[in-house]
Amino acid sequence: MRRSPRNVTIAFGHAGLTHYGGAFFLHEFLRVLQIRNFLAHHLKWERRNSDYSLSQMVLALAWPLILGLDRIETASLLRSNGTFQFLTGLPRFPDPQTLRRFLLGAPESFALQLRRANDRLLQFVIHFPTHRSRLILDLDSTVVTTFGHQVGASVGYNPRYRGKRSYQPLLCVEAGSAHLLGASLRPGKTDPHSGTVELFRDCWGNLPSGVRDVRVRADAAFWDDAFLTELEDHDTRYAVVAQIRKPLRHLLPGLNYQRVNADWEMAECEYQAHVWLEPRRHVVARRLVETAEHHLTLFQLGRYYYRGWVTNMDLTPQGVWHFYDGRAAIEVRIRELREDFAFANIPTRAFAANNLYLEVIRFAYNLVTAFQRACLPDDWQSFTLRTLRHKLFLLPGALVRPHNRPVLRLHKTPQIENLAHHILTKIAKLRAIT
Repeated sequence: MRRSPRNVTIAFGHAGLTHYGGAFFLHEFLRVLQIRNFLAHHLKWERRNSDYSLSQMVLALAWPLILGLDRIETASLLRSNGTFQFLTGLPRFPDPQTLRRFLLGAPESFALQLRRANDRLLQFVIHFPTHRSRLILDLDSTVVTTFGHQVGASVGYNPRYRGKRSYQPLLCVEAGSAHLLGASLRPGKTDPHSGTVELFRDCWGNLPSGVRDVRVRADAAFWDDAFLTELEDHDTRYAVVAQIRKPLRHLLPGLNYQRVNADWEMAECEYQAHVWLEPRRHVVARRLVETAEHHLTLFQLGRYYYRGWVTNMDLTPQGVWHFYDGRAAIEVRIRELREDFAFANIPTRAFAANNLYLEVIRFAYNLVTAFQRACLPDDWQSFTLRTLRHKLFLLPGALVRPHNRPVLRLHKTPQIENLAHHILTKIAKLRAIT
């Protein structure tokens, strides 16, 4: 057995090392798309004594989210990483107070400008890697608990931290590409239907030309006449979870159910809620209580558990059910936003600043998703950001300058070499965003 070395000395003079060697590939993607020029063109805000441009500040807020530095304070680690700054084109990295003052001092018009820039970015990247003519929009609401005294946070529906203040943002994710089409920050105590129509209108306005078919899936918070009418006015097919209230409840036992599998049977009916101008088609599924596990999310009436949807789709009841169940993927995306993109970490006390930060998260999320779809191999398409960090972005690297030319040295393995060649080949085929 070999003896361990005893004469190892530690040196601290190598300035070319970085934890984020793989971030260079994402930077190359941003460089070819000319994201900094794109942001400079779309963002306008007259500031005094500013050491950083608007595009630099937005990217300085986005990079820590991508690299797993989930709080503004921990972003200070990038200030001492000169190699990362060189690889990503940032001459130096802002300190946490500069980032926080930027969020707090931004006018409301700036958040709107960033939203419009996000929308334009989505119109450009949603067709990566191939053109698409059908989109499926999954809409959902979530709860973000706040630990402090943030403006707009209030005690409302919060199943995990009951009695805690929270926000209730609305999200819209495109199922095929996983892009975040829209996001809206709401106070914790708010009408469940508040902002749903506005969110859909924003997402509809973001859709690129050439999209001929749009379908919507949403939970019971969107079971609202105004929202459903908005979908119908745009000739959109939908399946939305129905709220089984007393008038609909009375209809359930008398429906003509047909068995669709060993456990479930389904039926359909026309039902008009109290404030609706006309009835809508409802699809209902039920199973015996004794054959099912305990489900808190299913409605129980007599010997059966029930679940139902309102829909205008030309599908069988079983087809509507299977179409809606594809919406389960949005839960994965919400969990990724919360855990990997610091969505659950509220950075300031000001509502407007937190709303702006939500747009920064949306910007970072869509950039990573676009890079993943356009540049990474097929077997990497299902990876979350956490996996992408460990396999790519957090590759250790050393920057050396033989013959005064910068060379990024990564660990030599066939997998990394092949992956790097694949990514750079894909990036070279892209064009700048306009």
